Amino acid sequence: MGGKFFYFAYGSNLLAKRIHINNPSAIRISAAKLKDFRLDFGTWAERWRGAVATIVPEKGKHVWGAVWEIDKSNLADLDRQEGVNDGFYFPMQVDVEKPSGEFVNCRSYQLCDTPTKISEGVIIPENRLPSALYLDVVIQGAIESGLPDDYISQLKKIQHNGYEGVGNNLQFLVSSQ
Repeated sequence: MGGKFFYFAYGSNLLAKRIHINNPSAIRISAAKLKDFRLDFGTWAERWRGAVATIVPEKGKHVWGAVWEIDKSNLADLDRQEGVNDGFYFPMQVDVEKPSGEFVNCRSYQLCDTPTKISEGVIIPENRLPSALYLDVVIQGAIESGLPDDYISQLKKIQHNGYEGVGNNLQFLVSSQ
């Protein structure tokens, strides 16, 4: 199964240390923007002790992320990491725009249980909040991936559930499958 594919990451796989656990061939190509989608948090994940990121179609919104080039030999590993066989995320093809204006067709993932939009001012249910630990990995990855400063500022304003992990939990999460 030779060849490569492009993958658009917008969550924990923005961080090189995290994506390389299951996808050692991954090479970050560029930051990129997915138009007409919003970033949201849905299904609660035991590993992260909070809700995980997803992309949800919404006209006029956009999500920044990283384009990774990955060897096709790692495709099944990426699907497994995203819980495709368990019905957690489903794979999809998206066209993302690099800062140069070039479009790239990428594989990405959306939660199977797509969260509904929460109106501004409404209290976000606890099961829809990411953990501080997960959000920190996303923010570290966004900085490392060179995402725009205003987008990183938006990420830093996302409400979390306060769970920061215990001991060297971040290292465990970044190095475990």
